[in-house]
Amino acid sequence: MKYSFVRFILVGIVNTIVGLSFMYLFLDALGLSYWISTFCGNSIGACVSYLLNRKFTFNSDNSVTKSVFRFIIVILACYFISYDLAKNLVVGLLNSNSFFTENVKTDLAVLVGTGLYTILNYFGQKFFVFSKWSIKVKNEIPE
Repeated sequence: MKYSFVRFILVGIVNTIVGLSFMYLFLDALGLSYWISTFCGNSIGACVSYLLNRKFTFNSDNSVTKSVFRFIIVILACYFISYDLAKNLVVGLLNSNSFFTENVKTDLAVLVGTGLYTILNYFGQKFFVFSKWSIKVKNEIPE
């Protein structure tokens, strides 16, 4: 699809607003941990993402069963890589800086993780979850 990245970003804006809203609700209003808050918020945003990206972004004809399984693999890999890297990066860069509170550092880690997640997730969805290549290969293999 010609404008898949633009569509992905539009869907991403929607699912990021939804996911981040829940992350910060869980983190700041309910006092849940960084990992629980980001995982739950990200999971809610991921549901929105799958539904919108399947047809609107990638116009995929891949089976729902196969694409949901691949989608879960991609979002989990992107989640753990992105948010772990972001947490370590922010803590590493700002650890000796007493100007920022721990809450601000955690909130910054969430934002950095969200950016990393978006980039990794696009490529995972485009080339693994909703890839036209997987349909083409499946159709060329004799049964």
